[in-house]
Parts: sequence; C-alpha cells; structure tokens
Amino acid sequence: MAHSLNTRQIHLWRIAIYFFFALPGFSTATWISRTPTIRDALGASTNEMGWIIFGLATGSIIGLLGASHFIARFGGRFVMVSGLAIGSIGLITVGLGGSWLAQGVMVFIGLAIFGFGNGICDVAMNVEGTEVEHAAKKSLLTGFHAAFSAGTLIGAITGAVAIKAGIPIHIHLAFAAIIVVLAIIYLYRMVPAGTAQDNKTDSGEPPMTTRERMAVWKEPRTILIGIVVLGMAFAEGSANDWLPLVIVDGYNVTPATGSFAFGIFVAAMTIGRALGGKLLDRFGRVAVLRTSALLAVAGLLIVIFGKSFGFAAIGVVLWGFGSAFGFPVGLSAAGDNPRGVAARVGAVTTLAYFAFLVGPPVLGIIGESVGLLRALLVVLVGVTIAGLLSHAAKPIGQQELREKPSDVSLHS
Repeated sequence: MAHSLNTRQIHLWRIAIYFFFALPGFSTATWISRTPTIRDALGASTNEMGWIIFGLATGSIIGLLGASHFIARFGGRFVMVSGLAIGSIGLITVGLGGSWLAQGVMVFIGLAIFGFGNGICDVAMNVEGTEVEHAAKKSLLTGFHAAFSAGTLIGAITGAVAIKAGIPIHIHLAFAAIIVVLAIIYLYRMVPAGTAQDNKTDSGEPPMTTRERMAVWKEPRTILIGIVVLGMAFAEGSANDWLPLVIVDGYNVTPATGSFAFGIFVAAMTIGRALGGKLLDRFGRVAVLRTSALLAVAGLLIVIFGKSFGFAAIGVVLWGFGSAFGFPVGLSAAGDNPRGVAARVGAVTTLAYFAFLVGPPVLGIIGESVGLLRALLVVLVGVTIAGLLSHAAKPIGQQELREKPSDVSLHS
C-alpha cells in the first residue's frame, strides 16, 4: 500500500501510529481512574454500575463489527481520526453525566459513544500498524501495542493526580478529551490517506463487496488466527480484571500487594512488547507465539499451584511476558494479504475484544463456585489451544502480495 512513500514519510507515519496507539490507552485509563468517584456521585450500587458500564461493551461491539466496512469506504486514517474524535465526545459526556448532572443514563450513553469510537479506532489503528510494518519491512505491531500500554500508564497516573488534587470529574475528562483532539489535529497529516480503502488500490482486482468482507469469517486461516488471539487475549484480559483479587484471595495478602502483583504483570507485558519487534524479526511469528504460549502456561501453573506469594510473583512475570505477543502478532498475520486487510484485521480484533469483554465475567462466574485460582484453569486451556494453533500465523508470501504499486499519498 505504501510503495509511493519515501523513507522520511514512512518514518513520520510510524511515529504517528505510536501516538495513535497511545491515545486510546490514555483516554481509557482516564475514564477507569474516575469510576469509583463516578459511582459515588451517582449513588449507584455495584449491580447498577455494572449495567452502566455495559454501555461501553455495547458501543465497542457495534464499532468493531462496523469498522472494516467504514475503513473499506473511507480509509484507515479517516476512521482512526474519527474514532478518536467520537470517543472524545463520549468522554466529555461521561464526565458531565458522572458529576455535574449526575445522570446514570447519560453516563451509559457517553460510554456507548466512547466505546463505539474506540472500537472503530482500534481496528483502524491496527490496520495502519500492519501497513507500516509492510512499508518499513520491520515487525512493529508489538511496539505499537507497547505504546498503548504506555498511554494507559500515563492516563492512570494523570487520573491519580487529578483525584488527589480534587479536580472535578467533568473538568478532568474534558481536559483529557481536548488533549486527544489536539494530538490528532497535529498527527493526522503524518498518516497517508486511503490505507485499506477499496477504491484506492492499484492491484488490478475489483474492490471487495460487503459479502466478500463478511466471508473472511469463513476463511480457515483467519479463523485459526482469531482463535490464537482469542486465547491469548483471554489471558491478558483475565489478568487485567482479576489478578489483584486472585492474589489477595489466593495468597491471603493485602490489597496493596495484589495491586503490586498487577503492576508486575503490566510491566512484564510492556517490556515484552517493547522487545517484540526484534524477537519477531529474528525468530519469526510462529516461534515467538509458541514460546509466549509456553511462558503463559508456565506462569499460570505457578500462580494456580504456587505455595507462596514470592513464588507466585515469578509466575505473574511469566504470565505477563507470555500474554504480550498474541494480540499484536495475530493482527500482523491477519494483515498479510493487502486485499481485504481491514476485514481480516477487523475480524481478529473483534474476537480479541470478545475475549476481553466476555471472558473475565465468565471467569468470575466460575470463580464463584471453585475459587478464582482454580478458575484460571479455563485460561490455561485457552492459552494451550492458542499455542497449538500458532502455525496459522506463518506468513503467506507477503512479499509477492505487495510487489504491486499503490497510489497512497500524504495529504495535508
């Protein structure tokens, strides 16, 4: 898609995508950091708060399912920028509903808007990420996902500072939204227009129809890659939602120690993703995926059956390293074929988000009966299956697929 770009343009594109990955992480962490304050402002019970937060899942799923069609019509840059802008509107709405107006329905609507914007942006930025990889001839998606983690960390720290300073929710969230909008105004010119847009290809093939884009869900390779990502995203999502409680309940430690364990997990995953590009270039996707699955399995086994927190902490580190690669490497593999890249990356991303959104609640239901530590055996099975199917990520002659020129160009 990017043969017409020179080295400097590709470099600027790459830099911009790092920031486009960090921005959703920043905005998501901003909202999460204020959830306790919003709950108190609304006077909502845990059950009521659960239904309010369901708005986020609703919007996200709608966005994920529609993203590939939007990208095919308007291009990756337009959808990515629009998604962040829509998400910012949702963030401001959440802030107003969660403090100034104190309306739970408004928070639900704001989260649905926020989720929709983030959903379409997530697919678009991963499509852009796969295209930058091909243009730069380097493995970059793990690094882009590390940028997302870094954005999350910045958002969480900023949220903690805002809470300590007593900044009202609506001002804090509006300020975060303004930062995102200013960033995309500055960055969007660095991204080529028309990435993955059907009518922008010079491949000699007709654009994919809506039916053809939906048909990628029947492709064996895409489905296998989706299962790999599903299993590894389940490992990541279960830790994000349950790890502190797993450690507190399973090892009888303080909540502060449980939070520390989660910090270890996030640090290990971020470091793994930061190093992932070099590992992929040296050893290849399949070897990295199999090794990461083995590390995650070993880590989960140690956490589940460990006899002390010190030993379990080692398992948490291995779990974090093992969870770092499945999502970005699977998306990179889904983007091998330039025709239909948005549809395939969208399908795999949707499966990953299914694991993020649905997996943790299921784990909670199982944990209610057998305990959270034993419930992690379900995650162990998912990671094992992902490791066994890792061969699906083997490249499919991507160099031959990309020998044809493209008319993608930079527009100001």
